Amino acid sequence: MQRAGVIPLELVAKESGLSVMQGILDGRLPGATIARALNFWLSKVEEGVIAFTGAPNEDHLNPLGTVHGGWAATVMDSALACAVMTTLAPGEGYTTVEFKLNLTRPILPGMGDLVCEGKVVHRGKTIATSEAYLRDAGGKLLAHGTETCAIFPIAKLMR
Repeated sequence: MQRAGVIPLELVAKESGLSVMQGILDGRLPGATIARALNFWLSKVEEGVIAFTGAPNEDHLNPLGTVHGGWAATVMDSALACAVMTTLAPGEGYTTVEFKLNLTRPILPGMGDLVCEGKVVHRGKTIATSEAYLRDAGGKLLAHGTETCAIFPIAKLMR
């Protein structure tokens, strides 16, 4: 599990998004704290491609005993958005504008490691779109989704 925390925006402003994401994978920079709570971690970084691996457990269940859809949505949003982040130049910021998720099978505790891979579909000057697929160890599709992100000067995020 990678360490978790918040990366200073001043540092993010000086590096490319690909460099920041590689820094998280390598342990130079912390990953998101929510990943620790939901038991998922960054497992692949390339320009335009990201993967997170996670193992939902009994802490992530809904009242019927299946993994809450919010677990899948969080992992998917992370892969979808971070794929876009790998395309950012120094000084660029981004945020999710909208995302859509389709759950195709129940996710159960004890399924082992699940992998969510996100890929950039389109990268424009101010808008980027991505797609992601969440699969079990045997490759069965558990969920798929798309996302739109806005891209802007990172100074707009700084306080």
